[in-house]
Amino acid sequence: MLDQKPYLVRAFYDWIVDSSCTPYLQVMVDYPGVDVPAGYAEDGVMVLNISPSATNQLQLGQTHISFWARFHGKPMGVTVPVESVLAIFAKENGQGMGFPPPVIPEDTLVTVASSVSVDASVAGDASAVPKRDRSHLKVVK
Repeated sequence: MLDQKPYLVRAFYDWIVDSSCTPYLQVMVDYPGVDVPAGYAEDGVMVLNISPSATNQLQLGQTHISFWARFHGKPMGVTVPVESVLAIFAKENGQGMGFPPPVIPEDTLVTVASSVSVDASVAGDASAVPKRDRSHLKVVK
């Protein structure tokens, strides 16, 4: 089966517009592939007005949502993967649908490892205690 999310986003968009309300999209901006103007996000989340009067060339696609909009009077392109969408709702009354936060794909994570080797001749020396392995995952944008 195909992913339901793009169909639900389109359905709620149509319902909100047909109800004479303003559709807003809440997006996780740190998700890979999100291309939004800088400086408008709060706590890694951005709310976008996707009404017909606020956007130009709106495409609610199967994998991406894209459109042109004005930010401080300047036209800018916006592209967001459907997976980065956290909610679609009506500005006027908050009715809509929320989605679980997306899982960042593993191929965008990099493992950083530091290895420590200990010389066997000094293994009994307390000053030669190896440092902890500080391996961790780091999100790469």
